[in-house]
Amino acid sequence: MRTNWAGNLTFAAERVHRPASLDELRALVAGGRRVKALGSGHSFNGIADTEGDLVELSGLPADIDIDSDAATVRVAAGVRYAELAEELDAHGFALPNMASLPHISVAGSVATGTHGSGNGNGSLATAVRGLELVTADGGSQVLSRDEDGDRFAGSVVALGALGIATHLVLDLVPAFQVRQQVRTGLALSDALAHFDAITGAAYSVSLFTDWREDRFTQVWLKQLDGAPAPDLPWTEPAPGPLHPVPGVDPVHCTPQDGTPGPWHQRLPHFRPEFTPSNGEELQSEYLVPRAHAAHALDALAGLRGVIAPVLQICEVRTVAADDLWLSPAHGRDTVALHFTWIKDQPAVTPVLGLMEAALAPYEARPHWGKLFTTAPEQVRALYPRMDDFRALVAQADPEGVFGNAYLDTVLGG
Repeated sequence: MRTNWAGNLTFAAERVHRPASLDELRALVAGGRRVKALGSGHSFNGIADTEGDLVELSGLPADIDIDSDAATVRVAAGVRYAELAEELDAHGFALPNMASLPHISVAGSVATGTHGSGNGNGSLATAVRGLELVTADGGSQVLSRDEDGDRFAGSVVALGALGIATHLVLDLVPAFQVRQQVRTGLALSDALAHFDAITGAAYSVSLFTDWREDRFTQVWLKQLDGAPAPDLPWTEPAPGPLHPVPGVDPVHCTPQDGTPGPWHQRLPHFRPEFTPSNGEELQSEYLVPRAHAAHALDALAGLRGVIAPVLQICEVRTVAADDLWLSPAHGRDTVALHFTWIKDQPAVTPVLGLMEAALAPYEARPHWGKLFTTAPEQVRALYPRMDDFRALVAQADPEGVFGNAYLDTVLGG
C-alpha cells in the first residue's frame, strides 16, 4: 500500500512497479491500460493516482550529465533537487531558483508548476530547455524549447497527461552565494502599502503569517552576496533563527545569520538532510495576478477568523510570468498564497470553499498538486490555452493511458 507524502491519500493502484531501465519502463507503458508515474509523492490530491499501474521512477539510473559549454544539465526525472544541486555546485553551476523543500523530484515539480520566490524568478519549469518522454505506445519523444516552440510550451507543465518524463534538460547559471536573514513585525497595512519594495528587497522574499492578526510574523530575505542590504524600516531583525511555523524548532531550517553560503544551502527554507513536517500537514496554494495581490490579501484578512483555527502557516511569494500553457504563472506576474494546514481534511475543506469564493474575483489559480475545491470549469477558464492543451492530450494519448480520475475531472471530457 502506497500513500502520498502527507499520508492523506492512499493510492488505488492495482500494481506498483519500480523499473530499473528505460526499456522496462517502455514495456510497462506499452502493456498498460492506465499508467501513472510517481516521483517524491509530494502532492496532496489525486494527480498521481491511478487504478492501474503506478510507476516509481526512483529505480531508474539517476543521471546527472552536465554540459559545461552549453551551460545545461540533462537530469533523470526522479532525481531530487537536493542531489542535483550538490552536483551542479561542485561543477561551478547553479539553478536560478529552488523551492522551499529540496526533497522534491525534478519532474514532478516541473509538471505541476512548482516554484520558489523572487520578482524576477520564474517557476522551476522555466529552466527546462528539453524534455524526454515515454509516450502512450511505449515509444519515445524528445522535445526542445528551440525546435518545438508552441508544442514545447504546452508540454512542460503537463500534469503527467502527455507521457512519463524520463529526463529533462535544464538551463544553468554560474554558481553564486546567498545571504539569508529574517525580519519580523510587518503590519499587513505596511505590507500592502510597500508590497513592491518588500518583495523586491532581495533575490527571493517570503512573507509568513498565521492570520491570527493583520500582520506578517516573518519576512525571509535571500539576498545575493554583494548586493545592497535590504532596507525594510517597517520591520525589525529577528531575535535569532526561526521556523516559519511559530513555536517549532528551527533546527531543520537553512542558515539565517546573514553569512554567505552556496545558493542551494540558502534558497530552500529547509535543509535536505531533514524532512520537515512529513505527514503532519496538508497544503493548498492559490496564485493570483500581481496586480490583484493587495485585494486578495485583504480578502483573506477578512476570513482570518475561519482560516487561523486550521492553519499552521501561510506563505506569500512572487513568481515571474512565463509562457507555459498550464503554468499557474502563465501570462502574468504572480503572487502565490500558500497555506500549510493542520492534518484534518474535513475541517480544512470547508475553509477552502470560503477562500476560493473570496478569491474568485482575483483570478486565483489553484496549484495543480495541492488541495482545492474550485469547480473544474472555473479552473479551465483560468487558462487561455486550456483548449489547446486538451487537444494536445487527445492527440498524444487518445486511449487515456496516462489519464486518471483527477485529469478526467480537471480537463473535462
